[in-house]
Amino acid sequence: MSTARATRVLLGVCGGIAAYKAASLASRLVQNGLQLDVILTADAQRFIGAATFAALAQRPVWTSLWERSDAIPHIRLVRENDVLAIVPATANTIAKLAHGIADDLLTNAALAARIPIVIAPAMNSAMLEHPATAANLRTLEARGVTIVAPETGFLAERETGTGRLAAEPAIVAAIEAALARTRDLGGDRVLITAGPTREAIDPVRFLSNASTGTMGIELAREALARGAHVDLILGPTLVTPPEGADVVRVTTAAEMAAATLARAPQATFAIATAAVADWRPATTSATKVKKTDAAGSIALERTTDILAELGARKNGTFLVGFAAETDAHEANAREKLARKHLDAIAVNDVAGEGGFGVGENALTVLWGTDGRRELGRASKRALAAHLWDTLVALRAART
Repeated sequence: MSTARATRVLLGVCGGIAAYKAASLASRLVQNGLQLDVILTADAQRFIGAATFAALAQRPVWTSLWERSDAIPHIRLVRENDVLAIVPATANTIAKLAHGIADDLLTNAALAARIPIVIAPAMNSAMLEHPATAANLRTLEARGVTIVAPETGFLAERETGTGRLAAEPAIVAAIEAALARTRDLGGDRVLITAGPTREAIDPVRFLSNASTGTMGIELAREALARGAHVDLILGPTLVTPPEGADVVRVTTAAEMAAATLARAPQATFAIATAAVADWRPATTSATKVKKTDAAGSIALERTTDILAELGARKNGTFLVGFAAETDAHEANAREKLARKHLDAIAVNDVAGEGGFGVGENALTVLWGTDGRRELGRASKRALAAHLWDTLVALRAART
């Protein structure tokens, strides 16, 4: 009889006085039924020994890239585990992670990780409050890393300040929340459209918009991390899609419609983030139109309304639309929600510099007749996680 694989946590311990608290955390995680792998940095071993964690985890402890190099540990460990938790995380390690420096086993593993990462900083308040550390933490949070904020209390320097390692229950809760996210789309097939479309006028000119596809790509990345199979229908963009998604590259609205509708019957979630051109030229010139030949106007015809088609034929699929609005945001979005038979819609303001081509965004999720949740302003990666949290909860409430 086969048994389910144990849920696994990779615990990274850095060299700070709070390293001794990581042993208690390891014990708690094991008592909670988790399988534990542990990486100790060289400086961590100045504070606590590998034998302590080997006894608690009942598994070998990893301390170097080179002690068992045939196992390629920095890749193996993050592929075999479900969450990477770095407790305590020093200012030095946080800086390395923020800037992609990989000079030991832990930082190599973190750089290779496609699993959720939880970081619990611990350091003197002067180091924590330094602008460089604050910026590094913001960078990591923008990439989707969970930061368990340190507490105010008695520090190793015999002074009181902010920088004391967060209490064990808070760290355990953050790890368990990250683990829950890795499982909540297991078995789901997610269909996402992203990016712009291009409608040719001639071989060198086209109608399009400023969408980069980043929001849809981040939603795909988050869905993969939560265990879903992802079909990503992607318009022209320079943004790299996540490895692991089944990516279909398209250019025109007609191509996006064909690819999307072909895959829709298998989808349990469908999210239409693409900025599809509503109009295309009625005729396309096979050769470049010269200035002297250019008409004063271009005749246009409507493209397929992909989201409306999905709404008309959905069969149990949880269908989510996006509304990029410049005015009357929620009124326009609620009209679209009802007219296109959506389960939810995410609305954002694209007036001025909002929405397209920017690192941050702000979303409001609407559903039903009066359901509403503000996701706030954050990086698109963080918003993707918040939006999936909301959608998973809405689907659970529907069933």
